[in-house]
Amino acid sequence: MADFPAWATEKAVVVPYRQLWADRAAAERVRLVELLEPWLVEGVEHIGSTAVPGLDAKPIVDLMASVPEHTDGSVHVPLLDDGWHLVPPELDERPWRRLFVRPDASGKHRVAHLHLVSAGHQRWRDQLAFRDALRADPDLTREYAALKRRLSADHGADREAYTAGKSEFVVRVLRTCHGGYMPDGLH
Repeated sequence: MADFPAWATEKAVVVPYRQLWADRAAAERVRLVELLEPWLVEGVEHIGSTAVPGLDAKPIVDLMASVPEHTDGSVHVPLLDDGWHLVPPELDERPWRRLFVRPDASGKHRVAHLHLVSAGHQRWRDQLAFRDALRADPDLTREYAALKRRLSADHGADREAYTAGKSEFVVRVLRTCHGGYMPDGLH
């Protein structure tokens, strides 16, 4: 069995919203813009549940950066040098991105994720549309919070099952955002 860092096997625990997340995202965003400046196309965005005021979430800030090609190893170097850890693509199994994790000082907990996405990819627009739909609709936000709490209780030790359990909700919201049209490759 592979020897994974402690943060890689951390349980998915959902907690009440904290303003700290927006503050952490703003600080990480400034640093990422500086690190990735030669490659940035559409910038760096705070996405995911921590980007929605009032939404219960795992206490991990999700950021997304648009670069010309997310598999270009040269863009990975400044991130690795800055303490980010690349999740091997064969483990992440999401070809539309390269996922980086920033652990806390203890190395036991994730504090941030960075999703590198190729410029122009549909996933960039989908992530922003989903975030913005939740920000605009308090009822949708409450429904998603309840789902996340239930999934955390049922599947907290299995991050893949936790994520898969949210898929139907995400697809439904994105169908609404896209007027019923669902882009290919969503999972």
